[in-house]
Amino acid sequence: MTSSIGQWRSRGASLAPRAARRSKASVHHRLTRLRQRSFFIVQCATAAAVAWWVATALLHHQSAFFAPVTVMISLGMSYGQRLRRVIDVTIGVAIGVLVGDIFVHFFGSGAWQIAIVAMTAMTIAVMLGAGTMLVSQAGVQSIIVTTLVAQPDVALSRWLDAVVGGGVALLAATITPASPVRRPRAQAAVVVAELSAILACTAEALRQNDKELVTSALARARRSEHALDELRDLSAEGIAVVRLSPFRRRDLPGVQAIADLLVPLDHAIRNIRVLVRRASVALWEGEDVPPTYIDLISSLADVTAEIAGQLSERRLSRRSRDALTAIARSSSLVAAHPGLSAEVIRAQVRSAVVDLLMLTGLTYDEARARVPASADALEGDFEEGD
Repeated sequence: MTSSIGQWRSRGASLAPRAARRSKASVHHRLTRLRQRSFFIVQCATAAAVAWWVATALLHHQSAFFAPVTVMISLGMSYGQRLRRVIDVTIGVAIGVLVGDIFVHFFGSGAWQIAIVAMTAMTIAVMLGAGTMLVSQAGVQSIIVTTLVAQPDVALSRWLDAVVGGGVALLAATITPASPVRRPRAQAAVVVAELSAILACTAEALRQNDKELVTSALARARRSEHALDELRDLSAEGIAVVRLSPFRRRDLPGVQAIADLLVPLDHAIRNIRVLVRRASVALWEGEDVPPTYIDLISSLADVTAEIAGQLSERRLSRRSRDALTAIARSSSLVAAHPGLSAEVIRAQVRSAVVDLLMLTGLTYDEARARVPASADALEGDFEEGD
């Protein structure tokens, strides 16, 4: 009984620090998310206030409800398809408000009026080739006009409020911060740096015959896909920003260059994950991995770290390309009597070299040409890439 109580106390004591760490991580995550969304929040609130001011102070409308509402719905909390969203929502709101205003002006408000107004507004939106959001907004706004703010004496003014809100949203959408343009490059550097750390961890595990370390490396390799997913989102957001804002068009080549890295990065992550998995199998099954193969992994980790630093500094030097080519040449040498796992590791190093060469700006054919098929191919010369 006493031992059971002691065990429960021990578990309780260990739970407190663990809960504190999780709570701290959760708070940090929420604050990071708030910081990333702060521009959207400020922009939406400011644009809504401007739309209200234009409708009330300049157009002298008494209750310009639809001006700020249109702004808030249009801008949203992401840059993706923002211009299309602003146009769709503005047209949808304008159709719904116009149909609702006209109907209320002539027929008043009631149950049957709501049905007719919603069907009419949505039908017009569909006939205009609208998307789902536009059709929905047309129906919703027509119902709001017919019920919540049914005022026949201000017919058509609310339609103008919706147009004002859409115009303000359109102008606000062209104003974007620099972070969506810079963050994809920073995230790409993070992804590549993580690959370097995984490779270094794997090489160390093989040297030390450390099963726990290689298991940790494999877990990190599996999690690296999430970092790539974040890079995809940031890249899409960055491209949306530079295409939307005339003030950011000059940044398009840089953002597009990072977007072009997504495919070789995806392949590199997959190849390195297979490499680490095979290293794990080798350790747990007691298979021998030649020291020269482990050196290949270490060298690849060093070059990958160098590429990560160059991505952060907005440059990719020829030195990394030459170092990868040297690894490719070394990887063509087969050790004496290698096991299955060892050969899989060597093959994955060669595949990862191709992927990383593509990160330096080479095409697939140029990168592949730098990886000799066998030791005999070392006598040939390599063509220099751009």
